Amino acid sequence: QVLLVESGGGLVQTGDSLRLSCAASGRTFSRVSMGWFRQVPGKEREFVAAIRWRSAITYYADSMKGRFTISRDDAKNTVYLQMISLIPEETAVYYCAATYYSGTSYINLAATYEYWGQGTQVTVSS
Repeated sequence: QVLLVESGGGLVQTGDSLRLSCAASGRTFSRVSMGWFRQVPGKEREFVAAIRWRSAITYYADSMKGRFTISRDDAKNTVYLQMISLIPEETAVYYCAATYYSGTSYINLAATYEYWGQGTQVTVSS
């Protein structure tokens, strides 16, 4: 069992930066891959980034490459999402997720993840 709690969301302006955190509980945190997704009302949950356990290899949606950085601190059971140059279209609820899936082919799919946080709202004003 992995419990996830996101924090760090808020209201920012276009071009601002924000860092989201996801604190996990559970002794097997270092053995799960972690992902960030976002969702706006009426749309499907969208993949943002993921980081694999052990290797810490990272994956990003194309539109986030170069602006978003995912990282993890296994000693703190925490995963981070650093976002820069935010735009209003990125306003969404951002979710942290965890999976025991050890592959790579489906790491960008929401259905791959077994555990989810409650989400944190990010609002980017123009």
